[in-house]
Amino acid sequence: MKKPLSLALRRLLPWTISFAALAYVFGWLTDWKALVAAMKSANIPAFVAILVIDKLVFFIGWALLQAEALRRFVRPVRYTQVLAVRGGAELLRAVNGGLADAALVLGLVQVTESSLGTVVAASTFPYFGHIAVLLLQATLAVPLLAGGLAANRDVATLVGAGWLIALAIFLFVRLAPAMPRLARSSAGIWIGRFRPRALMPYFAWFFVLAVIDIAFQWFATRAFGIPIPWPVLAARIPILYVAISLPSLGGFGPRELTWAYLFSGYGSREALIAYAFATNAIFLALSVAIGVVFLPRALDLVLHVRASRAAGVALPERLLPGRTDS
Repeated sequence: MKKPLSLALRRLLPWTISFAALAYVFGWLTDWKALVAAMKSANIPAFVAILVIDKLVFFIGWALLQAEALRRFVRPVRYTQVLAVRGGAELLRAVNGGLADAALVLGLVQVTESSLGTVVAASTFPYFGHIAVLLLQATLAVPLLAGGLAANRDVATLVGAGWLIALAIFLFVRLAPAMPRLARSSAGIWIGRFRPRALMPYFAWFFVLAVIDIAFQWFATRAFGIPIPWPVLAARIPILYVAISLPSLGGFGPRELTWAYLFSGYGSREALIAYAFATNAIFLALSVAIGVVFLPRALDLVLHVRASRAAGVALPERLLPGRTDS
């Protein structure tokens, strides 16, 4: 009885958070006339173009980095295979990020023919690089903020908590081989082979993506008429990512609330809410479009792998058409 109840609560939680947050934002906080005026003053074509490029760059970048992690630590899968599976899972990201991540992992388990624990460990490996870059990004941006730590206690709190968590993860990785039960699991075996220097290529690539992310947000906010200095974006975007990691329906609700709070000094509340809502709506539409394009190929790939495994036939050298991966 506990499991069905727990499952039902997990399914309802994203909807509850999103609807509650959206009701609060648009039913209580927002002056609708000011919100419409903010939308009218924006350069919508430029804003949409920037977000489309942003979404595609990060979709392809994440797929390639996850493929590289799988090739290095699990099995030499093709980049196109991971791109197809991630693209198919993107359709679920329009509903909930957790569902999309779960679908991605299950698809990669089928493609790599590896254990769930191994694929989870390897496919989420790039997240360590991303988190490390976000933490360093916020840390380096703090001295550039007006008022320093005293005027930016939220950023200081995030940075302090982030370094404590980083230290805990480092100690866990170092001590994991000494924990017999964990060391014998597939994830434990993978952690036992982990070397911190293996994180460096991902750190370098996510540093590039972080710079691109700040640049996209810098241009997008200006196109929307609410220019925000780049040091403020660099320091506060990591807080935004923490907030939108909460389970919610397509990210709606937490993004609007967080964006309006984080950048309240650089635009009206209505303009900030309109910016966040428009960003979410465009990203949702792009997730659906990417999912529709890639889902058939992802399903064909997974079914082909399962059929080949069941028949005892070696997988073909190439499962998806297109150019050969380098």
